[in-house]
Amino acid sequence: MSEKFDQELDCSGLACPMPILKTKKAVDGLNSGEVLKMTATDPGSLPDVQAWTAKTGHELVSHAQDGDKFIFYIKKK
Repeated sequence: MSEKFDQELDCSGLACPMPILKTKKAVDGLNSGEVLKMTATDPGSLPDVQAWTAKTGHELVSHAQDGDKFIFYIKKK
């Protein structure tokens, strides 16, 4: 997967709720339409990111798993 992104955030090794808190802060710093690539190792990050993007209106462009890493591309609304 090689989506285009504007900023990258590595949340590897962090447990819930830190990946979402750091993702929110990073997305808040983006301009509308920009994409954040976020990588996490917490298996709970997939439902957390899905719920957070649905709640906030940001777009989960795509997500994938690579070994123990979960990779998300989130577009700011």
